Amino acid sequence: MSTIEKIQEEVLVEEQTGINNEIVLYNDDVNTFDHVIDTLIKVCKHTAEQAEQCAILVHYKGQCTVKTGFYDELKPQCSSLLEAGLSAEII
Repeated sequence: MSTIEKIQEEVLVEEQTGINNEIVLYNDDVNTFDHVIDTLIKVCKHTAEQAEQCAILVHYKGQCTVKTGFYDELKPQCSSLLEAGLSAEII
């Protein structure tokens, strides 16, 4: 394996492990659609349409990935969702 191939492989491995994190939002019987939508807009920088679609998916499917990215970027967002009373986790 050449040096270039080794570097390319290392970059691919880093990309695969670096951004494969996602915030999953779970359904609950407490929060209103408006609260979920407003929180997603504020915390995850969703458009109104994105937030509404996520809220609908969470309601009918039980969960929805609302954000993907690096763990360090997602952690404060997930914490903010939890502080707002939503059920979420980073997976």
